[in-house]
Amino acid sequence: MNISKSYGLLILFWLIGFFAFSQQREIDNSASNISTVFTIRGSVYEKESYKPYKNVEILVNGGQYTRTFADGTFNIKAKIGDELIISHDDFETIYYTVTSNERITIEVIDAKQNGRRSKITSNFKRFNEMIDSADVYLKTDAEKSIKFIGDALNVDSSAEQNAQAYELLGDVYMYWKQYDLAISAFKTSIQNTEKISAKLKLAKAYRNEGNYDKSLKEYTSIDEKKLSNYEKTVWFEGIGDTYVKLKDFSKAIKAYQDGLKVANKHLIAPKVTDLNSKMAQVYSDQGQTSKAKVLFNNSLNLAKNENKKRAVEEQVKVAEFNSLNADYDDEIVLRKEAIEAIKDIEKDSIIANESPITIQKQNYKIGNAYYLQNDMESAIPYYEKSIEEADKKEDLDVKMDATRKLSEAHLRAGNTEKAIAYSEAYNNVVDQQYAKKIQEISQAARFSRNIAEQQNRITSLESDRALSRSKYELTQEQNKNQKIIIYSLIGGLILLLITGYLMFKYIKQQRLANNLLALKSLRSQMNPHFIFNALNSVNTFIATNDERTANKYLTDFSKLMRAVLENSEEDFIPLKKEVELLNLYTQLEHFRFQDKFDYSIDVDESIDVDDYQIPPMLLQPYIENAVWHGLRYKNEKGHLHIYIQPKSKDEITITIADNGIGRERSKALKTDHQKKQNSKGMNNIKKRVSILNEMYKDKVDVTISDFQESEDAGTKVVVTLKKD
Repeated sequence: MNISKSYGLLILFWLIGFFAFSQQREIDNSASNISTVFTIRGSVYEKESYKPYKNVEILVNGGQYTRTFADGTFNIKAKIGDELIISHDDFETIYYTVTSNERITIEVIDAKQNGRRSKITSNFKRFNEMIDSADVYLKTDAEKSIKFIGDALNVDSSAEQNAQAYELLGDVYMYWKQYDLAISAFKTSIQNTEKISAKLKLAKAYRNEGNYDKSLKEYTSIDEKKLSNYEKTVWFEGIGDTYVKLKDFSKAIKAYQDGLKVANKHLIAPKVTDLNSKMAQVYSDQGQTSKAKVLFNNSLNLAKNENKKRAVEEQVKVAEFNSLNADYDDEIVLRKEAIEAIKDIEKDSIIANESPITIQKQNYKIGNAYYLQNDMESAIPYYEKSIEEADKKEDLDVKMDATRKLSEAHLRAGNTEKAIAYSEAYNNVVDQQYAKKIQEISQAARFSRNIAEQQNRITSLESDRALSRSKYELTQEQNKNQKIIIYSLIGGLILLLITGYLMFKYIKQQRLANNLLALKSLRSQMNPHFIFNALNSVNTFIATNDERTANKYLTDFSKLMRAVLENSEEDFIPLKKEVELLNLYTQLEHFRFQDKFDYSIDVDESIDVDDYQIPPMLLQPYIENAVWHGLRYKNEKGHLHIYIQPKSKDEITITIADNGIGRERSKALKTDHQKKQNSKGMNNIKKRVSILNEMYKDKVDVTISDFQESEDAGTKVVVTLKKD
């Protein structure tokens, strides 16, 4: 009974321990995944229209910072559990927690819609799908990855999207060590849109190709002020790596130290580890072992705080340093720790045979360390483990080296038969390796052909795009030239019209000035004629010794002259004033020829004489003609009738009618001098009316006809006057 209880308790404790171990292992694996830093691709766009947002600030709580490009995309270093803070002036700040290394899509709601929504949405989605697919196959199938990039470029994409596609193409070529093609791809990316990430990669590609001078030139062409904190560390690190290749170790150390300052200041932990490790390697290459050892210890401790893979990589690197300095015991310890960590890593991911952290390589290196210590008993088991692991992973390179070393170890241990057996095994592995190399050469040739085909396709797409761009630019240039010609013609026409208008206005002003001058001249010619006739009348009264009549006449004449002189500078005066002048003038003429005619002046009651304007002294010459050339020669007493009547709403007629001898008999009685004077007076009136009508748009109209059908036909003058 006691034994059963004890056995039951033992099983219970074992189960609890196993469960705790499993839980701890899950926690460790989870922590390892969480601490892995990877590059996250993302995009920010409007949900309804798929319109991308540029210059959106992306901040990681760990210190990383970037902005979205013009196509709304961004790349940033982060790890699972990090919080991204996405902010922009056009929308409220968005907080996003990283849960995987898949593409992040940030949709902004309630933004303005775009008219081309459906087409943009389709192209945007398709492009991102192609780019994501290319990224997935980047490290496993170069041909597929490049094909997807070609498909992405075949979409109606923007310059920013083209830049993104070519940058990814450069990444593919970099991973597969096609550095010349990578350089070409990064250059094309930069030509489409200048991105710091592409420039940094271009500089690195030049270094990997062995063109160190161009690499440095590219690095120095980058403006440090435009770099984010993470990009600054990468920039300094890249410069240091290039100086290492140039064997300029002092400048390399300086660059690494500058990068380390930025990384420490902004808590960029992965780069702190990398830069410590690289400085240690430079000091090691220079033979400064003590400095190298301190820095390697730093990098080793820092790497432990990162993900397991990075920690193992640093352990192996430090182990190599120990091996180089014959510190085999520390080397063996580090490699054994690395093997245990690699086993955990391989549960979740596959480590390529080319990696320096494979289990077969670590066992082989441990065997070598024991071998160099002349401990064949310890070396042989590790060589055997290395061969066993290499068989599993089909790693003929390690198997061949380990088999050879195992043969040598058995030989040194005195196991001749085993030495011979492993020597023969080594020869077999060499044969296998030779066959494999032949196969790899064939595969490499096929790989190169496939890559070339895909590259030719992309080159063809780029050529077509360049041709389309050239045609577009040519069309734009032609359109621009056409627009310039059209605008020039329109400008010339407008200038011509303005010039014509100014000339017309100037001519009109000149004509107006000339007309005013002509009117003034005509008025000045008429006034003396009237004054001369009036003074003759005064002279007649004086000659007949009728002093009283002469005085009265002279008084009325002075009133008339004063009124005439007051109006002599005006083009138009109120009709009321003109009627008063006519009444005064006709009264004077009747005073002289009382025995020859009577007169009457009538104004229709419906006419408001204040509403009409008339040129001054326009009617007086017609009244003078009626008296002096018609009524004065009549045998019996005649009559002069002046009456004003409405013609229409805006017109009146002023009629001057006499029953004198008429125009024909008057002409027969005139002397040559009288004919000349009368003709001059009538011509002046006609000119005045013509000028006034030109200036004021047919304001005045004059018609002259016989008054009646008899021997004394008389004369009727009708003046039509328009309201202003």
